[in-house]
Amino acid sequence: MNKIKKLFLSFQQSYSLLFLLKWTFITLLIGFFTGSVSAVFLWSLEWATNYREANTWIIALLPIAGLVIGLSYHYYGESVVKGNNLLLEEYHSPKKVIPFKMAPLVFLGTILTHLFGGSAGREGTAVQIGGAIADQFTKVFKLSKLDRKIILIAGISAGFSSVFGTPLAGAIFALEVMVIGRIKFDAILPSFLAAIFANYFCEVWQIAHHTHYTISTVAEVTPVTVLWALLAGIIFGLVSMLFSKSTHFWGSLFKKYIPYPPLRPVIGGVVIAATVYFMGTTKYIGLGVPTIVNAFNVDLNSYDFFLKLLLTSFTLGAGFKGGEVTPLFFIGATLGNVLIWFIPLPMPLLAGMGFVAVFAGATNTPIACTIMGIELFGIESGVFIALACTTAYLFSGHSGIYSAQIIGSSEHIFYKNEKGRTLTEIENLRNKN
Repeated sequence: MNKIKKLFLSFQQSYSLLFLLKWTFITLLIGFFTGSVSAVFLWSLEWATNYREANTWIIALLPIAGLVIGLSYHYYGESVVKGNNLLLEEYHSPKKVIPFKMAPLVFLGTILTHLFGGSAGREGTAVQIGGAIADQFTKVFKLSKLDRKIILIAGISAGFSSVFGTPLAGAIFALEVMVIGRIKFDAILPSFLAAIFANYFCEVWQIAHHTHYTISTVAEVTPVTVLWALLAGIIFGLVSMLFSKSTHFWGSLFKKYIPYPPLRPVIGGVVIAATVYFMGTTKYIGLGVPTIVNAFNVDLNSYDFFLKLLLTSFTLGAGFKGGEVTPLFFIGATLGNVLIWFIPLPMPLLAGMGFVAVFAGATNTPIACTIMGIELFGIESGVFIALACTTAYLFSGHSGIYSAQIIGSSEHIFYKNEKGRTLTEIENLRNKN
């Protein structure tokens, strides 16, 4: 009996070693290509932003940029127009390898969106680039269906990690975003490897840099400050729900009244360009990084978060390309900045809490966002970050920016008896009732 046990353990360790070697090699390739493309992408975004701010007249051409994006996806990229949701759908119901054209299409579409004045982010682009690159190795190595799930997670992890410089959060995000309430444990190591390699190769090129944020003052953890943190988390969760529903609302509205897809970003571009002109500021378009940085130290307008929410949800709903996460950082940080009016916590702490908590509520990834907050701001604020992210997730309800997310645990307070359904299916059922 002892010999049998030893043989079994020996076989188990041998299998683990092969698993480790296999995924180290594959994720090294994914990390190299995704991290390198992310470096070029971040450099391109910085160039586009600087050029637009130096030549604001270019915003008037946003409708033309919208037409180019719309025509590109309608006639060449219809199979990848779902973006992040396509990655989730292929994970849950595999049909075919993600077309590689997803990567260049979303890359160029995002640069055009930012260059000509749309309000969008970069996470969606990086995730799609990572997913499209990683899935090509499914064909190269003839991977099984189970391995394909792992490689999609690795691609998402690599894209997220490299574009934000947060390998731990990137790895957890890819694991957590796929199924609400459940994590694929055999993908944990590949996800971390891909995130670490991609972040390394993005930085090694030294052509792009990540913005650094600092929470200079942290409150003492007491029952009173914990209660205030929970109140802030509730507000962050409700705002994240508003963002998700606004994005879906604008998308549905454009589809309903403009049946020809290429015209949607054209009309949207006219509205955005006119809005920016009449506001007389470019503060609420693009990534909005300078305002995010200011949110940690400077008193901001009470309406900053709402204007960014409105412009970003409209931009993405109209069919422009980019991500939601950096705008969510803007919304959360500026919202936290104004909560100082009635929540007696330090402004930098509230801004940092909002930075990640609104993101957590909108993506249903409270663990990843907590890790991201600790990576960005330090462990000193970890308790408040965790409280804000988990509370925001709870109060964001059954909404989310990724409509193809599937419920993995039917015991969730909002998802009883809805295991296996997507957020879109749940929303439709509840609207009928």
